[in-house]
Amino acid sequence: MKVSEQWLREWVNPEIDTDTLSEQLTMAGLEVDGVEPAAANFSGVIVAEITDFVPHPDADKLKICQVNVGTEDRVQIVCGAPNVFKGMKAPLATVGAKLPGDIRIKKAKLRGETSFGMLCSASELKLNEDASGLMNLPADAPVGTDLRDYLKLDDVIIDIDLTPNRGDCLGIRGVAREVAALNQLSFIDLDIIPVAPKHDRRLPISIDATDGCGRYIGRVVSGIDATAQTPVWMVERLRRAGIRAISPVVDVTNYVLIELGHPMHGFDLRQLKQGIHIRWAEAGEKMVLLDGREVELQPDVLLIADEEKPVALAGIMGGEHSGVADDTTEVFLESAWFNPLAIVGRSRRFGLHTDASHRYERGVDPELQMKAIERATGLLIDIAGGEAGPLIIAEAAEALPQRKAINLRQQRVNKVLGMDIAAETIVDIFERLGMQIEATADAQWQVTPPGFRFDMAIEEDLIEEVARIFGYNNIQGKKPMAALAMFPVPENRIKVSTFKQVMTHRDFQEVITYSFVDKKLEKLINPELEALPLLNPISSDLAVMRTSLWQGLLSTLAFNQRHQQSRIRLFESGLRFVPAEDELQQEAVIAGVILGEKLPQPLYDGHKVDFFDLKGDVEALLSQTLQSEHYTFVQDEHPALHPGQSARIELDDEAVGWIGAAHPEVLNAFSIKGAAFMFELKLSAISTRKLPKLQQWSKFPSSARDISIVIDENVTISKLLEVVQASEVKTLKNARIFDIYRGKGVDSGRKSVALDLIFSDSSRTLNDDEVNAEMETIISTLKSQLNATLRE
Repeated sequence: MKVSEQWLREWVNPEIDTDTLSEQLTMAGLEVDGVEPAAANFSGVIVAEITDFVPHPDADKLKICQVNVGTEDRVQIVCGAPNVFKGMKAPLATVGAKLPGDIRIKKAKLRGETSFGMLCSASELKLNEDASGLMNLPADAPVGTDLRDYLKLDDVIIDIDLTPNRGDCLGIRGVAREVAALNQLSFIDLDIIPVAPKHDRRLPISIDATDGCGRYIGRVVSGIDATAQTPVWMVERLRRAGIRAISPVVDVTNYVLIELGHPMHGFDLRQLKQGIHIRWAEAGEKMVLLDGREVELQPDVLLIADEEKPVALAGIMGGEHSGVADDTTEVFLESAWFNPLAIVGRSRRFGLHTDASHRYERGVDPELQMKAIERATGLLIDIAGGEAGPLIIAEAAEALPQRKAINLRQQRVNKVLGMDIAAETIVDIFERLGMQIEATADAQWQVTPPGFRFDMAIEEDLIEEVARIFGYNNIQGKKPMAALAMFPVPENRIKVSTFKQVMTHRDFQEVITYSFVDKKLEKLINPELEALPLLNPISSDLAVMRTSLWQGLLSTLAFNQRHQQSRIRLFESGLRFVPAEDELQQEAVIAGVILGEKLPQPLYDGHKVDFFDLKGDVEALLSQTLQSEHYTFVQDEHPALHPGQSARIELDDEAVGWIGAAHPEVLNAFSIKGAAFMFELKLSAISTRKLPKLQQWSKFPSSARDISIVIDENVTISKLLEVVQASEVKTLKNARIFDIYRGKGVDSGRKSVALDLIFSDSSRTLNDDEVNAEMETIISTLKSQLNATLRE
């Protein structure tokens, strides 16, 4: 929103300079992006009148003009502009004048004729881009007056970057209301005098889409001169707001838009057939816009239509023939309130962003339509003549927003802001903001926001207003007081940071990837799970919530491999989102992936990582629980893992994770070269530690026995140790595998496993007979449960 400071100060004029005003607006939430002069720096340019001119004798395109500069003597100017005429008022840069770009005007000869200055175009003065001819000033412009004084160019433009909730400040009126409140000044609203109707010409209006339009006011203005010249003061104010002057009807509606913040439109009455209907579009309906583009409409698009066709996209842009032409004599002025939900998103759908849609999407004051159309009518008649007809009002009262009172407690204000604000100050702030405030109890009020404040809904919104107007810099800082309580921390709880330290100590690099992933790749990793889709994804490759951390890890691995990294060890901890019946489960997991050399350079010995390298890393994580014996690796298949090289990780027969080599199809999908191995574990399953218990160390010597048994090939080592530990031998303190043999002397499908067994008793020394008896028990158990035999 570009605001002319001169214009703003006509509404409210606090005794502060521009810098203070800009800072004040920024601190109140109306952030000032920049302050720039309203016109380029030039001097020595005056208003001049061309009293006569003759063609240049030696140049076809030049003219020798006699110019009145407000003195008795006429000044000769040589000019090449095509639009010169007798009596024309135009800017004249006198000898010695300085123009933008540091151009100095001197007396000069052009084809033998002396020129005592230069008649200027608007482009040469950097007032606009029009370089087609001289800048044509109004006929009543006082000759000899400094152009800067005449156009009031010693002004600055304050560029305010408004947040979407402050649509009420998208007009000079709204900004002035804020400045008045901030400076404790009275806000004097514009005194708009209703225009008395001079004829009874009417156009029927029907609101068919009451959920999209709550009020529509129209008026026929007859007998206008569409070619009349817009006054220079209006042209200048529009220019400073970033809008180019076009014609009286367009300029007036744009002026009201900038002044009051209310969009309007002027239709050529000849193009409207029999009446106005505000309705929803029909599926497949088409219309041509003012910019010449044809668009296909959907049923959720709000239209302004006559009896035959749509004539405008409501609140966005008019149709092809809705604009005013030079021969237009009758216009239909529109002033309406459209529901923001009926406008938002539609302009972007058609590749448009107009001043009207920008305001309607944020919400327009539902009480402003009458003022806007009366203001526009008065300005149009003053500029282009004509006579106004009666106001035609169509309204769906139930569709207009109703402002509800909000309860406000002084105690809550003071608590949120951290300091005591007097009740009188709070009441004064809301009265200055145009809100109705009524005391209901001791230090409590019912506050009713005005219609233009769509952003007021809860108590905290009101407290924010108190802070804004009171001044954030005026809120005293104080040290917070809090009652701190020490909560018990379970001794057996393992923090995630512990697992991260384990992984980094094992030469892994931690990564953080998006929780949003590619739908197709996620389906390849977990085809049995339907990932939750996002309503508004950032892009197609970030369209669903991840059901596993593997996609992010594999994408990162592939990225690093493409950048010439050959040894990659990555891990991540985070949430995965698993659909379960009617809810979405968020599970905290830790996952990792490895690829490439087993050892870093220069220790690399030619060996690549394999399944058992990663299994060792996982076992290091499990060892933090001090109960590794409860975790087992069970051979199983997973869609993302290579068959025969994958295992399910179980805790007491319950699946808590997966480990294995990445499936070739998965590697191809990510363009990964070489074998990659990955795992994923539920953090909830490994975050509880078995607390150690103090046991008296035996003073007596232990006894060791070695045993070599032959078991079936499919019996895992973990199962073997489980059976040994489960045998009822109380004096067995430790069992360790130290050799596995397959080959000569061992039947096919069988393997020989050697164990080291340690026996001890804390109360005495075990003799050989006792140890031998315990050995027999273990051997008997192995024979019965695993079909084991002693190797001879």
